[in-house]
Amino acid sequence: MTARFETLRYEVDGGLARLTLNRPEQRNGMTNRMVREAREALELAATDQTLRVLVLTGAGSSFCPGADLNHFTSGEADERLTSPDFQVTTLLHEIPAVTVAAVNGACAGAGMGWALACDLRLMTAGAKMNTAFLDVAVAGDMAIPWSLPRLVGAARARDLSFLPRRIDAAEALQIGLVARVFPDDTFHADVEDVLAALLAKSPTALLGLKQHYVMAERMGLRDFVDYEAERHLRIARSEHTAEAFRAFVEKRPPRFT
Repeated sequence: MTARFETLRYEVDGGLARLTLNRPEQRNGMTNRMVREAREALELAATDQTLRVLVLTGAGSSFCPGADLNHFTSGEADERLTSPDFQVTTLLHEIPAVTVAAVNGACAGAGMGWALACDLRLMTAGAKMNTAFLDVAVAGDMAIPWSLPRLVGAARARDLSFLPRRIDAAEALQIGLVARVFPDDTFHADVEDVLAALLAKSPTALLGLKQHYVMAERMGLRDFVDYEAERHLRIARSEHTAEAFRAFVEKRPPRFT
């Protein structure tokens, strides 16, 4: 299934959704229309029960450097955003599918906010990140003050926000900002390997674990343990778990239906 948008591509095949920011001539700089279309695409993903994984990336050699400042200073008409449009970060973080940001180039400002909202971040060795908002005299949007401290700690998050600078891939990996860094020339193949590894997992267990992480952020420990235990016992009785146990004993890959 392919949904048609002006500023991005949204394609679904075999449990995998690909959300590609698609303004390569502008390095995938963000416009109001892109924000609205991203929300609409992610709302489709949130209700698609066939999805297990969603990957967010950019067309060409850039992920998203934040707002397209040339666009916003040109006087060109653009759509007005409403409060629900800014929930792109919430959708990336909370939709049932596991979300993966494939950071294939420049990633800054609101683009960085979208990447940080995902469950996993994979980065090409030549890419750089930057909170960037104060450099253009805005406090920012897309929830970096919520997500960044959870990834790198409160003190470092404030340093990266109040004193913006470019963070290369090596540092991003070292401080826990990204999960994995891959060489530029093999990045796309390496990302596909990660996506294939996720898709090979039991859908029941994979989506269950994603939901556990979402709920753990909302609950105290005692309540979460009760919630987790009930779901764990239910999943452990599933045919997927039985098949995984058989496959382990028989030393073969599991076959999930």
